[in-house]
Amino acid sequence: MVISNYGYQDGSGNYFITIDTDKCNGCGQCVDICPSDVFEMIVDDYDDEIPVVKSDLSNQVGYVCDGMNCGYKCHEACQENAITHSW
Repeated sequence: MVISNYGYQDGSGNYFITIDTDKCNGCGQCVDICPSDVFEMIVDDYDDEIPVVKSDLSNQVGYVCDGMNCGYKCHEACQENAITHSW
């Protein structure tokens, strides 16, 4: 099982987006629907296409991702329930 955490912890809380790549089917719908443009698709070491949080946004994800205001659209788009947020 590969669970990737993207984000940070600070004095106000934990801000992580977690992607379970074993559950992910690589559809890319989370990339397409995210109004904050947080995700991108990459090819992993096993030649599978998977979503990741853009590397330059990982340490800002709590500020950039507007999940509560967008209604966590990536959760709705993910048919496999592979994406979670810690806030």
